Amino acid sequence: MSTLFSKIINGDIPGRFIWSDQTCVAFLSIGPLRDGHTLVVPRAEIDEFTDADDALLTHLNLVAVKIGRAQKRAFNAARAGLMIAGFEVPHLHVHVWPTNSLADFDLSNAAVNPDPARMDENAATLRAALREDGYAQFVPAD
Repeated sequence: MSTLFSKIINGDIPGRFIWSDQTCVAFLSIGPLRDGHTLVVPRAEIDEFTDADDALLTHLNLVAVKIGRAQKRAFNAARAGLMIAGFEVPHLHVHVWPTNSLADFDLSNAAVNPDPARMDENAATLRAALREDGYAQFVPAD
């Protein structure tokens, strides 16, 4: 059975994509901890990170680093947070978000109904930052 993330990747459900390559995609979380909260998701349906091979885990983390650097600058954050929880959707995904505090690591504080216009603005801001960093070939059109 196709996961929620596979439906987003396949275009069956809309997503605010900020990265796309042959191995993975990244899109904004619909329950963000902070503006710019992004999920890095492999195209392959893999349940949890312990089931992934080393090459995939390395690729996901390298993409997460690129996104985290862009988030820090674009959202004026002290750090980029990174988490793999795996309970929300049974499809491996890496949470990356701009953060200024350990309090931002609590998924129970995620926004329930974020403003769609603000989400669109956050996606555009992050896409622009990634393009500035030299990754235009992986950044989908706005």
